[in-house]
Amino acid sequence: MERKVGTCSRGIRCPIIRAGDNLAEIVVNSVLEAAECEGFAIRDRDVISITESIVARAQGNYAGVEAIAEDVKVKLGGGTVGVIFPILSRNRFAICLRGIAMGCKKVVLMLSYPSDEVGNALLSYDALDEAGVNPYSDVLSLEKYRELFGNPVHEFTGIDYVDYYASIVKDAGAEVEVIFANRPAAILDCADCVINCDIHTRVRTKRILLEKGAKVVCSLDGILNASVNGSGYNEKYGLLGSNKATEDTIKLFPKECTDLVEDIQARILKATDKHVEVMVYGDGAFKDPQGKIWELADPVVSPAFTSGLVGTPNELKLKYLADNDYKDLSGEALKNAISESIKAKNANLVGNMVSQGTTPRQLTDLIGSLCDLTSGSGDKGTPVVLVQGYFDNFTD
Repeated sequence: MERKVGTCSRGIRCPIIRAGDNLAEIVVNSVLEAAECEGFAIRDRDVISITESIVARAQGNYAGVEAIAEDVKVKLGGGTVGVIFPILSRNRFAICLRGIAMGCKKVVLMLSYPSDEVGNALLSYDALDEAGVNPYSDVLSLEKYRELFGNPVHEFTGIDYVDYYASIVKDAGAEVEVIFANRPAAILDCADCVINCDIHTRVRTKRILLEKGAKVVCSLDGILNASVNGSGYNEKYGLLGSNKATEDTIKLFPKECTDLVEDIQARILKATDKHVEVMVYGDGAFKDPQGKIWELADPVVSPAFTSGLVGTPNELKLKYLADNDYKDLSGEALKNAISESIKAKNANLVGNMVSQGTTPRQLTDLIGSLCDLTSGSGDKGTPVVLVQGYFDNFTD
């Protein structure tokens, strides 16, 4: 019988993971038990995806605010520090800001506007237009910001992040000054020691600041990139990708975990004789059309994956074939013609009109986004996702 199902994404329920747990064993057992319970089979080229959160939990990769403060004090000098371009997030940045402030005498907080890097809005572009403000050039003091815009709150959280972040700094024992600007060098009028908190533009921002004469520049990936007094750390990403664990503790992005995904791959092969791919995923790479928020607050979608997930899709656009090459065919003749085109397609379709609109993105970014939407971030209890049929096409 002809197959009638293509890609299928299944959230796999798992036990609550604690530090020191054998995660490879737990993941494999959970997937195999789900297959037996739900009556599906493991196939070659299935993808087992594990959320970064449980990887970091199993690694015990946590750090307290005191460790952040100590690292900031050593690397930035403990005086006046510019903290620029943070995202607006209670979960992602608030506790990091607390630790940073504990390591400084004064924080000059420079917020990008009208929104942060991932789309969390302080205010709207319409409000900027009405006020005659140019966000590409104008630097606003807190007083000017309040005069022009009042006290706007975040659409979803109802929080005035300007007041919220300023209060975190003051409660940590540091002075605070807030300005608004989108040019990195604007901070240098207030501080020459700078922590740039942007995620995906951090390399450029750091380069600009150093070229403009900053004394010290440290991106978030340079804070807790080594252990401080026995704390957790991430050698490559530092504080990037961290989340709030408790009021005083963060969970860092998982450390090197290529061995984990390869271990899971080997265990599944031994148990089922099937060669699956395995990846660790964090945030998906997609944008919310309502709130204009880009989901990707992690430095990457996938920090580790097996070799079969390297690359981008190589697909034909079926509707293009149907509407152009085979516009005079229908029914079985159309199906057979398209099937033959798929079987005969080139190994590399870059630049070929027939592949237009087929999303030339990394496989790990596409699959990771699917998995993030499947597992969610709430109470589903499915931190492992099994994706089946992703590499199938119309002829399979």
